[in-house]
Amino acid sequence: MNKGIERDFKDSYTSLLLLDELSRNGEVTQRDLSKRLGIALGLVNSYIKNLALKGYITIADIPPKRYAYLITPKGFIEKSRLAFQHLHNFNNLYRIARQDFQTLFHSLNRYNVKKIAFCGADEVAEIAYITLQEFDIELVAVVDKEKSNKSFFSHSVRPLSDLRDMTFDRVLITSFSKGEDLRTGLLNIGVPAEKILPRS
Repeated sequence: MNKGIERDFKDSYTSLLLLDELSRNGEVTQRDLSKRLGIALGLVNSYIKNLALKGYITIADIPPKRYAYLITPKGFIEKSRLAFQHLHNFNNLYRIARQDFQTLFHSLNRYNVKKIAFCGADEVAEIAYITLQEFDIELVAVVDKEKSNKSFFSHSVRPLSDLRDMTFDRVLITSFSKGEDLRTGLLNIGVPAEKILPRS
């Protein structure tokens, strides 16, 4: 995907997620939004300011030293527009991702890769998992930084550090939004760069 298009896609998707969260609870803190969405606190603040500047939300003071974020009618229209746009984008993304994973897993089969771990447990991982069922490659683990102890199909999502005690041929980064962060985490726990896919 073109870098500019990818950045625009991520920006609009993050805006949609924030508008969705704020439509359900306008008194949520930016710190809570950061944890729920896996976005740096400074970025949440920047997105909030941008949404307010565009007239999609208003920011009101509530005691003690807190803020409430209220979605405006214009914001609800934008949320609906973004939801429709991303539904269309995800259909295209799903089709392209399936093709990319099929190509990758065919290649891994040729190189006799038998055991793979997924790093990242979001929608991309689900597409990878569905595609993996067509191949003779074992999924030995699903790891993530934030989602340990959650379930992913028949696997428990485990912390990255668990990979130190596991046998695998490759680790596949399966997150659209946190790829670089996860790659850094894998390198920090000693996973060799040549075992991490996709290559940087």
